[in-house]
Amino acid sequence: MIKINGEVKNLDNCNLLEYIKANGYKLEVIAVELNGNIIKKSDFANITLKDGDSVEIVSFVGGG
Repeated sequence: MIKINGEVKNLDNCNLLEYIKANGYKLEVIAVELNGNIIKKSDFANITLKDGDSVEIVSFVGGG
C-alpha cells in the first residue's frame, strides 16, 4: 500500500511520473515529497513507488 496525499492506494511498482500524468497533475505547478524528501522533477521518471511509501503532491496556485 502506498499513501498519496493521505489516501491509501493499492499500487504496485507504479512509476511516479506515470502516476502524476495519469492523475491530471501539471508538472509545471507541482512539488512532490516522497517519504519526507522533496523530489526533483528531473527524477520523477526514475522513481518507482513501492509498498510503504508516503507521497505528498502539492499544486501551486497563483493569485492575489
